Amino acid sequence: MSDTSATFASLGLSPALQRAARELGFEAPTPVQAAAIPAALAGHDVLASAETGSGKTAAFAFPLLQQVESRNARAAAGAARAPQVLVLVPTRELAAQAGALLRAAARCLSVSVKVSILYGGVSINPQLMALRGGADIVVATPGRLLDVVEHNGLTLADLRCLVLDEADRLLDAGFAEELQRVLGLLPTQRQHLLFSATFPASVQALSDTLLRDPVRVTLTQALTQDTDLADRRLTERAITVDAARRTPLLRHLIEQEGWTRVLVFVATRYACDHVADKLCRAGLAAAAFHGDASQGARTRVLEDFKSGALRVLVATDLGGRGIDIAGLPVVLNYDLPRAAADYVHRIGRTARAGAEGLAVSFVSAATEGHFRLIEKRQARRVPREQIAGFEPTDAAPEGAATGGVKGRRPSKKDKLRAAAARAGS
Repeated sequence: MSDTSATFASLGLSPALQRAARELGFEAPTPVQAAAIPAALAGHDVLASAETGSGKTAAFAFPLLQQVESRNARAAAGAARAPQVLVLVPTRELAAQAGALLRAAARCLSVSVKVSILYGGVSINPQLMALRGGADIVVATPGRLLDVVEHNGLTLADLRCLVLDEADRLLDAGFAEELQRVLGLLPTQRQHLLFSATFPASVQALSDTLLRDPVRVTLTQALTQDTDLADRRLTERAITVDAARRTPLLRHLIEQEGWTRVLVFVATRYACDHVADKLCRAGLAAAAFHGDASQGARTRVLEDFKSGALRVLVATDLGGRGIDIAGLPVVLNYDLPRAAADYVHRIGRTARAGAEGLAVSFVSAATEGHFRLIEKRQARRVPREQIAGFEPTDAAPEGAATGGVKGRRPSKKDKLRAAAARAGS
């Protein structure tokens, strides 16, 4: 969705970055870009709550590139580059995508701006080599960034701006301790841009500690209210089916409904491999996507899915954040997510940038209570439906739990994350 009342020129972007926006496919600013870009250009801290697919990467990339270009234009010729901007992200895929957008936009600038991308799963040596001569903007996952610092690959003493992208996922993925170590390496005076799709207590505590009088941008309603869901052109379906018949039903839906590409979410890496193998044996071009695969294998699988060479990508929640698949028509919850927030992130992979999308959830007798909790947290009801030939016959097991969604009582890990966030920099 674009903000038709604003233009990139009216937001204060330079002609070079206006051209970059056009070349990257942004005809007009999205709401999060219209709100965040002027604030970031003015040097304010920004606290943005925006759904996946809202254009938030460009919302921080464009103003930061403009600031760095301006400083580099004033710098002495041949001066060593020290990172001015650090963008922290939770996954390798998100690091690659954010870095790619920054590099593509930087090519339109008249002054050189060097962007380095750091993530694990691959050899550190090429990344250290690429940092010779310095970098202006660093996009990194926390663990690999700390590894590079320990190898004396860079210093963060001159940093001017810290961006936390997918902040909720950074903390939920167990990066709280590493994040605090990173914060300890930074100068006390710096700008902060914090983007998050959801705001659990740990993220709120972190923002209260880091941000000074931030400009607040809240644009998450498209995934929480039915009226906005209609605006987003997202259709949700809940299909009741016995757990043992989910894979045959998935094959049936793909073939009968003509799904060209579908992202299927499962709960475990074993299930990821198992379902992908079953689909391949049935003649469907499918592949698994999870953390056990090498970075090279994950990159190849993702590219094959984006190009259409693969029809089905079966993923753990690793794929719920940090991957951007343009025009993805269908997302399917083979296993329901453990947390209600993860449901939002999963279905947020489709119906992006004004396109239509379909989100399907398989609900068995044993998981009906679980899905009701998800519905309650999202404040809406998704009608149940049955598919002829796949009508469920199982009854809910006696004494079955009524959900696997995280409760409101904090777990031990939640308490540790919140404590780490309160510790501050």
